[in-house]
Amino acid sequence: MKMNENLREYALPEIEHLQVHGRTTGRLSPLVLFWTGSGIELKVTGSELWIEVEVDYEHYEPWVSILVNGAAVSRQMLSAGRYWLCVFRGMSVAATKQIRVVRDVQAMSADPSCSLQIHAVKCDGQFQPVEEKPYKIEFIGDSITSGEGAIGAKEELDWTPMLFSAVHNYAALTAEALHAECRILSQSGWGVLTSWDNNPHGNLPDYYEQVCGLLTGEKNQKLGAFDAHDFTSWQPEVLVVNLGTNDGGAFHSPPWQDPATGETHKQRLLDDGSYHEEDLQAFEDAVVQFLRKLRMCNPQARIVWAYGMLGIPMMPAIHRAVDTYIQQTGDRSVSVFQLPDTTEETIGARTHPGRLAHERAAHDLSNYIRKLLEE
Repeated sequence: MKMNENLREYALPEIEHLQVHGRTTGRLSPLVLFWTGSGIELKVTGSELWIEVEVDYEHYEPWVSILVNGAAVSRQMLSAGRYWLCVFRGMSVAATKQIRVVRDVQAMSADPSCSLQIHAVKCDGQFQPVEEKPYKIEFIGDSITSGEGAIGAKEELDWTPMLFSAVHNYAALTAEALHAECRILSQSGWGVLTSWDNNPHGNLPDYYEQVCGLLTGEKNQKLGAFDAHDFTSWQPEVLVVNLGTNDGGAFHSPPWQDPATGETHKQRLLDDGSYHEEDLQAFEDAVVQFLRKLRMCNPQARIVWAYGMLGIPMMPAIHRAVDTYIQQTGDRSVSVFQLPDTTEETIGARTHPGRLAHERAAHDLSNYIRKLLEE
């Protein structure tokens, strides 16, 4: 595509009013987008705007959505390489445009090569201050919070980046309803104690204090994924945890054998189909310990454990764990909220919640959080 000859190039540190979304290293040369929903936001005049991206992957390519004045106008797969990506062109020069470029795909722990970086911007307009939102909300979760299946036909069953959305998932929609800035830390198949297949390394709490510690490889180390996160740089008013679905699934999955040690891990069921008491207690203990870590890192946040979009088999254990944490600590800024279950009408791709399910969840959750914020 031919570029306007009047475009001026700006390195990201040169843009005074650049707003960065998502947990990052804090560096802008370049800006690495690790997580679902991470990206940049600009308020700019001009007829045309491009961003310089650097993309890599071996198995799972990044996708991005582009929002202009709050509306999603473009969604595309990014090919590997370093190149200029057109955000908009042919628009009125004088009109101010609110621009967001959003990473649609989660951090890909299964692909050490997958990365998305932004180096620079070209435009023929002027940058203006981006409005600061009154609230910050952090979401921690699994495939549901990654927006897996929120886009795509119901019959789609392939595990592919095409079927992830950071725009149409309940976290982004909840934040939008509350006029809040949103951060998402999520990974498909992972849990509080174990992943869906009983892998004890597939848990979010172990990596929470790093920028994006669930990634692997020397490349991600150089990009800063394993750096300690600076929690003082961004403190949420509300922290939403949507974990437990995969921990429940592990009880119904085969054992996982550690290839390094040969050790086998399994969340067990009793002969009558109920959960083994010791293994259920291990899950509850993991919830309590994660709440302690979350409170240490986010001393003022309201913490909401939200669960239920794919059934509620772990809800009694979650309630017990939260009650135990409150009794042990006296911290009453923690609560449990049941999200609406996905139905045949609201199911999406990969038998995951679809867009309608995410919209219903966001409606209920935003109303609940709004009451917390008003207190």
